[in-house]
Amino acid sequence: MLGLDTCLAEVMAIPGALDAMLVDHTSGMAVVASGADDTDTERSAAALTEALRATADGLARSSPGESVRIDDMLVTTDKGHHLFRPLQTAFEGPLVIYVRLDLELSNLALARYRLRDISGRLLA
Repeated sequence: MLGLDTCLAEVMAIPGALDAMLVDHTSGMAVVASGADDTDTERSAAALTEALRATADGLARSSPGESVRIDDMLVTTDKGHHLFRPLQTAFEGPLVIYVRLDLELSNLALARYRLRDISGRLLA
């Protein structure tokens, strides 16, 4: 089982990773963060949680009667790729791994694969 700091270090080792954080999905608070120093981590964590929550709600409403569980979510902007990986953990509540990737230096398939591997070892 990975510790939270080791998990975040492995996320930051993904090629093209610019910053990353583990967010408590229930409270919207950052558990650990690494990367950009000029980012307001707490505001970012809350906003990222809201984006994930709104997406899950929208998907659930568009698929009535079906259970919708997000494995990962990708948002691409003009500034980078934003990859989310929600986790059902044995900790206090559900966590989300978030990583922002460089547009030119990242490989999305590799990043998704690495996040799946890292999250599996975090939950083990």
